[in-house]
Amino acid sequence: MLSRKWWIRRRQGGGREGDGDGDDRFSLPTRDDFQPIDTQEQEEMVRSFERKHAQRSLIWRRIFAGFLVGYAAFLIYSLFHQAWFPWELRYHAYFMDEMPTWMVILADWVAVLACFFTVKGLLHSSSSYKQWMWYSCYTGSFLAIFWLYYMLRLPKFRWDIIWLPFGPLSGAGTCLYVDHLLMESMEDIRKLRGYMYNYKAL
Repeated sequence: MLSRKWWIRRRQGGGREGDGDGDDRFSLPTRDDFQPIDTQEQEEMVRSFERKHAQRSLIWRRIFAGFLVGYAAFLIYSLFHQAWFPWELRYHAYFMDEMPTWMVILADWVAVLACFFTVKGLLHSSSSYKQWMWYSCYTGSFLAIFWLYYMLRLPKFRWDIIWLPFGPLSGAGTCLYVDHLLMESMEDIRKLRGYMYNYKAL
């Protein structure tokens, strides 16, 4: 492989710095000592990077989307349990004297929607779908204010339910960060393709 030849040349060049050939260690990979990589090989290399990035991007997006779907499923169970057996769940029972049961159910439904907004935006890498993650952030911020308001009204602040206000918001924020990292990586590959075309133009 060409990359292997490049590595061998770099290692061999390490011991000959004194004879003026040491700069070869930092030269572009070449087919031989005179001819650089041709256009087709550059294209194949960039396409290989693009395929690998697409595969890894899909894997990471599905992993984080899976976490959010699991959290949404838990919230759906929670709201139905509150509807059928009000105040039996401990994290809901704390608010028995602070709000009616329908408010708890509604808050859980809004949290479910926020999770699915994030999933929808995460599974599509286009910028038009990214706005769904921002919608989820706004919804999560509203939920955080709602739950924190009622948590502060409790006789004692309950740290064991801190996930109620910050669950959907932190999920959306994490997924936005993951999307940002993946898009940054894709931008690097696009720059590499641009350099390739610039080299061809020269």
